[in-house]
Amino acid sequence: MSSPEQAAAISLWRDRRFCRFWAGQSVSQFGDRITELALPLIAVSALNASANQVAWLTALIWTPNLLAIFLGAWGDHQAHKRRLLILADLVRAAVLLSVPVAYLSGAVTLGQLYAVALLTGAAGVLFNTAYPPFFVRLVPRASYVDANSKLSASRSASYVAGPAIGGALVQALTAPVTLAVDALTFLASAVLISKVSVNEPPAASGSTTAPSLLRRARAGLSFVIRHPVLRAALGCAATVNFFTFVAGSGLIVLFANRSLGLSAGVIGIAFGIGATGALLGAVFAPKISRRFGVGRSIVVGAVLFPAPIAIAATADGPLWLRAGALAAAEFLSGFGVMLFDVNLNSLQAAVIPDGMRSRVAGAYSTINYGIRPVGAIAGGLLATHLGLRTALLIAAVGGALSLLWLLPSPIPRIRSLAQTRVADTTRDGTRTIGQ
Repeated sequence: MSSPEQAAAISLWRDRRFCRFWAGQSVSQFGDRITELALPLIAVSALNASANQVAWLTALIWTPNLLAIFLGAWGDHQAHKRRLLILADLVRAAVLLSVPVAYLSGAVTLGQLYAVALLTGAAGVLFNTAYPPFFVRLVPRASYVDANSKLSASRSASYVAGPAIGGALVQALTAPVTLAVDALTFLASAVLISKVSVNEPPAASGSTTAPSLLRRARAGLSFVIRHPVLRAALGCAATVNFFTFVAGSGLIVLFANRSLGLSAGVIGIAFGIGATGALLGAVFAPKISRRFGVGRSIVVGAVLFPAPIAIAATADGPLWLRAGALAAAEFLSGFGVMLFDVNLNSLQAAVIPDGMRSRVAGAYSTINYGIRPVGAIAGGLLATHLGLRTALLIAAVGGALSLLWLLPSPIPRIRSLAQTRVADTTRDGTRTIGQ
């Protein structure tokens, strides 16, 4: 049997299985950008929804992540993770197709849009918890960073071009009909994943002696807390997410418009430049990690992601300087988040054992995504009582301090994934920790 290093000798560009999966994810990412624009537009234009109702629409997409820890524990006992990925894509396609069908028959309601948001969010959680064990069966260990770089580059590219494509489609087809395009992207993803064969190990025992769902979920969270790499990574990621959601795109847009006096067009260009920074970050992350090490790249990314918010928050002077500060902040932040995500995702894949991947992903999602709405609410309160500029500065400083989770951990000393090994585990928890 070939070693991971030997398996990685063949470029991922030549790996048809990975390329099919990558193509499916790229297509669905562009579809996601369309939905992010079309779904609230339907609520506003067709149903005259209020700002509060639109906010609830966004919140319901994230809500299923609160149950991700249990869905991940269930997923670890399912033998065929590829089938779960396909199922998640098909559910999202069917749910999204219900909107144009209802719209064309004059029956679309706000309640249906809420259900669509909730169900697509739940299917997304299913996909995300089944993805980690599938990923490590698809990609050689030595290629984790390269694979995550390519997948993240597609996601970043979708943020560069996706809104423009979505806007053109909405204008040409109307927002409800445009959702059919996103449904087709999920169908394409399902077809492409169905053609990707991986050697999946047998599922955990389903006998009466198997631990309960609650016990397995608790074991996943316990594994994260006891593992020095995963504990520090989750603490850092949750802290970064809390403070970046304190700033949030809404507060930054409001600050740019009211305090910096920038027009909608200029703000849009600045956000487009930011997406370009994320694309470059995803592309260069493997080279940077090889040069400086995986761990140090994570540390730099943890600071570079939130800290540039301060550049925008302290901007002053002529219009070109204010606009340039916002664009620079978005560019550096986009570069930082990709440097952080690509390397951290790869490191996590290297240290989590197969039998724990879905439940660890579920525990991560519950905490890491569950903290985001809390950060958004805190941001609104800070902006109301202390002002927009102060709220953004708090977000920048607080987010940068997330590195305090990393410094005492083993992460900064990890130069390559070859330095890590998977932890030994019992059926329902950890026995020893490998690093």
